[in-house]
This record gives sequence, C-alpha cells and structure tokens, in this order.
Amino acid sequence: MGKQKVPQEKSERELSFKEKTIAFLKEFGIVFGAFLILNNFVVASFLVPTGSMENEVMTGDLLFVNKFIYGGTSPRNIPFTNIRLPWFRMPQFRDVQRGDVIVFVFPGMRDEVDPQDFTFYLKRCVALPGDTLQVRDRVLYINGMPSPLPRNLKFSFGRSTQPHQPNEQIFPKGAPSNEENYGPIVIPKQGMVVQLNKNTFDAWETFIRREGHTIRLNGNQVEVDGKAVTEYRVQRDYLFGMGDHRDNSLDSRFWGFIPKENLVGTPLIVYWSWDTDIPIYNIFAKLGSVRLGRIGTLIR
Repeated sequence: MGKQKVPQEKSERELSFKEKTIAFLKEFGIVFGAFLILNNFVVASFLVPTGSMENEVMTGDLLFVNKFIYGGTSPRNIPFTNIRLPWFRMPQFRDVQRGDVIVFVFPGMRDEVDPQDFTFYLKRCVALPGDTLQVRDRVLYINGMPSPLPRNLKFSFGRSTQPHQPNEQIFPKGAPSNEENYGPIVIPKQGMVVQLNKNTFDAWETFIRREGHTIRLNGNQVEVDGKAVTEYRVQRDYLFGMGDHRDNSLDSRFWGFIPKENLVGTPLIVYWSWDTDIPIYNIFAKLGSVRLGRIGTLIR
C-alpha cells in the first residue's frame, strides 16, 4: 500500500478582513506616530522659497532642520491651516547663538499684531536679547563692535541711501533709519523696562499688543490695560534676524523682533535642490533643474 498523505494543519488561521484592517491601522499608527515625533522634536524638512540668504542658502533648496538643538515643540497649528494649537517645548540642547542660521515662526509684519498666515522664515540670528545693534554704511555692529561677516555675505547694489534718509517701511514705525543705516536699537530682553510716552507710542504699540496687552494713547498719556503708565516691562526674550543677501532680505529691519519662543531649529544640510518656479507636471524640465552640486551642502 502506498503511504497515505495526511493533510497538514494550518499553523495560523487566515485573518478576517476586519482583523487585517485593525492590524494595518495599528502599524500605520505606529509609523505615523514615530514620524510626528521625529518631525516635531528632532528633524524636519524645510523648502527655501526666497533668495534672502543667498549664497549660503539658495531658492529651491530643501533642508533638513535640526529641531532638537533648541528644544523641539509639539505642533503649533493644525497642518495646512492657520488654526493655532496649544504647544509645549522640550528641553533644549543648547541656546541660540549669534551667527546661527535659524528657522522660526514668522511673527508678522511691522504693524500686524498677528500674522495673516502661519509660516516659517529663515534668517541669520545676528543679535541676542539685550544686545545693542546698529548698521552704519552697511556694516553691522553689535554692542559697538563689527559683527563677524557670514562667509557668503552678499550685496547686489551700490549704496543707495544716505544716513539720515528715513525709510517709511523700516522698523520700528517712525524710526529715522533705513536698511543701510539702522539703529542703534536694543534687542528686548525679559525684564527690560522701556519708556512710554506720546513720542515712543508708535514704536512700541504693536510690540506691547503682541505681548497680550491693550494699549492706547489718551491725549498725551499712554494707557496699558486701561491704566496710565510711563513705562513697560518686557515679558519675553527676543532676537534680531537678517538675511545674508542684505539687499534682498525682508528681515527684522522691516518687521521687527523675533520672539525667542518662535524658534523652530537650525538647518543642517541641503538634501535636494531644484527650480521651484518650474511646475511639477513639467517633470523633465523640473528634473533638469536639479542642482547636484548643492546636495550635501552644510549650512553654516
């Protein structure tokens, strides 16, 4: 007699559709959760939309941003919306330093209490809380000393303004300055006291509103939260950012101080770079614009 074949029992039964779906969702949740943790607290991607930091960072560079260094945060807004969320920050690895290239949440234009859109900006931190900053004939001075020059500092035009030729768009409102001859101005530091009167009202109005207070000028008297005052104590630390491409940078000279709490991180490396003006559907032209020489560039 031939050997009778005994059917092998299945070591595992087939999962039902419901069980497969639940297993998939669990795996997806783990992967997505890990992505959120890495993206919010460790490293994130950032596309450079403008040329304000040329030639250190070029328009169309895609950067990995180190968020861990200044303390990563939980999400600050609902993705793809301007809806803000309560957020918290993890302990930082080190504090921001002068000369760091920083990514931060844009605080808004000079006269805006809140920005129209939630967006990230990229600049170089040139001054810290308590520093005195001045630009004289395009030369940047911090606390009376010339600031070290970025390795790719760039000017596109010759000198175009005189020292006492005010630019009406400059920060703060009413300042007798321009982008080439700016300040001196003290970067606000927590606890610093500023004098308030009818002459300084315009310069500090938006700043104080951003710190969460009401302010108005009642005749010659300044009122904060309905009380007559002659001074105001700053509640937070601030930074001052400028672009390396000084003639093509809408920066703190025009819209003001960066709240230190708005820091997101510092860029590490260029992992991709191409022409952002070419639409993605024109794929061959898009791929032809890839700047291979930029890939792997370290940002300093």
